[in-house]
Amino acid sequence: MSEEVIVYSQRGSVAWLRLNRPKAMNSIDADMVSKYEHLLPQIASDDSVRVLVITGTGPAFCAGADLKGVMESLDVDPGEQDLLDRLCDNVLNPLRNFPKPVIAALNGITLAGGLETAMCADIVIASEDAVIGDAHANFGVYPGAGGAAVLPRIVPHNVAKYLLLTGKSLSASEMKTYGFVNEVVPAAELEEAAQKLAEHIAGNSPIAMQRMKTVANQCMDKTRDDALLHEQFEFRRHMRSWDMREGLEAFADKRKPRFQGR
Repeated sequence: MSEEVIVYSQRGSVAWLRLNRPKAMNSIDADMVSKYEHLLPQIASDDSVRVLVITGTGPAFCAGADLKGVMESLDVDPGEQDLLDRLCDNVLNPLRNFPKPVIAALNGITLAGGLETAMCADIVIASEDAVIGDAHANFGVYPGAGGAAVLPRIVPHNVAKYLLLTGKSLSASEMKTYGFVNEVVPAAELEEAAQKLAEHIAGNSPIAMQRMKTVANQCMDKTRDDALLHEQFEFRRHMRSWDMREGLEAFADKRKPRFQGR
């Protein structure tokens, strides 16, 4: 690679992935997918990392997949993964089920695969000048990583179809109204706000957060009663954890707990 298409850094217990193809609006190409494939397992297995933040360099968070690269990757041998296969199977699905909390810090234009990347996050914080949309319809392209399947589970159904069918974008404030964005902050304060939020989350029990995230992710595909059974099962497992005992003892001792993630 001629440049670091994703810049990795760690601030305390918070890992940062910064998409770094600003001239291409941080569009996802094969090099970026390769970098994701290398970094995500590394971050997932690093006990010093409690939270992952993803953001972008320049005027965009991510404008989607690099369409030129997509076209070139279609010419592969039978059974070989093309760019979109790798993006879905090796990047977005692992992000969606990442064992640690994930924050998407939307610094600007967020479209198509960028929107689908943000949908994999547990929490979305956005710059007040960020714009968010699907945009696949503008190019006769079909969303293959959650645009049509997951977006209607996050925002109102008619809002999802508006974004899908018109190809238009909405402001960060509008998407906050619809429940997609959790916080909107001034552009100059985005990174500080994301780091502060991540540090707050990082102070919680890793194993408790992982179990809560698993149940929350899966509850949408279950009946209420089945989801409650899943929660109760995880609760019983968690009662035997070191972190739960530490949390209760810290409360009784009026001190800050020292969670170990076990």
